[in-house]
Amino acid sequence: MAVVLVVDDSSVDRRLAQSLLERGAGFTVITASNGSEALDLVHRQTPDIIVTDLQMPEMDGLELVGLVRSSFPLVPVILMTAHGSEEVAVQALQRGASSYVPKARLALDLQNTVYSVLALARADRYHDRLLHCLTRSSFRFELDNDPALIYPLVDHMQQQISRLQLVDDTGRIRVGMALEEALLNALYHGNLELSAADLIQVRESSQLGLSLIDERLSSEPYCNRKIIVEAEFSSEQAKFVIRDDGHGFDLTLLPETKQAQHMEEQGGRGLLLMRTFMDHVQYNARGNEVTMIKRREAQYDEDPADQAGAVDAPRSA
Repeated sequence: MAVVLVVDDSSVDRRLAQSLLERGAGFTVITASNGSEALDLVHRQTPDIIVTDLQMPEMDGLELVGLVRSSFPLVPVILMTAHGSEEVAVQALQRGASSYVPKARLALDLQNTVYSVLALARADRYHDRLLHCLTRSSFRFELDNDPALIYPLVDHMQQQISRLQLVDDTGRIRVGMALEEALLNALYHGNLELSAADLIQVRESSQLGLSLIDERLSSEPYCNRKIIVEAEFSSEQAKFVIRDDGHGFDLTLLPETKQAQHMEEQGGRGLLLMRTFMDHVQYNARGNEVTMIKRREAQYDEDPADQAGAVDAPRSA
């Protein structure tokens, strides 16, 4: 059973997160009231994953993220953000956090986010010596509209990145999170043409949400659409092109600002993760194809805040 360390100076929020993870997901949860206490716990009992608040006394979440990445790179960190802390959350994502969940949406998103990050973090890290000699490779996949195919595909891409040693273990998980967001976007928003409101309905009312998804999966034109994934790997970078068969979208309707709070209000959490974790994100004119590039990190202990990625013509996720 996975061990989750929940860190929050608010006893109310700490108990809420613990209850959600223990009762609904069955995780073993240990808790700490600040970053300093959390770091002591990590040294004594290394958890599988950390879920932390940002604003805390003694050592805040931002400092905790940096110290965990440098000393425990295999332990992913998820942020819990309060309203008004979105810009600090961006800094934490740049320093090594794997994802974030607004506190107002803990009941809806915390379990799924922890599951997703853990699934990516546990990807196989052992590879044949011959594959470590690989200097260039490329792949093309044509996926059916089946969400069960996404995790295996992301895992496959992560293994290629690991073999070429483009990033450290934290970077590998972060690339996986960006790929997952892009693939889910292609599936639900692109091929199935589900709006952000539809997906909220999926989370809040599973019976209605599943019936809507099942209806799209079994009816024309949605059921025959594919997701095309092309990937090119070299010793210098990884390039991913993800295209769906949907109608695309009008790029001018998307918010131009890169501020996290505005993007969150526009349903752009997935885009924020993609832009933060990748060095380049660009959509085609039609809006049904995204190209993402992750370049080789000069050194794994370099502050990622100095390597902030660029985004061109983003797509809301």
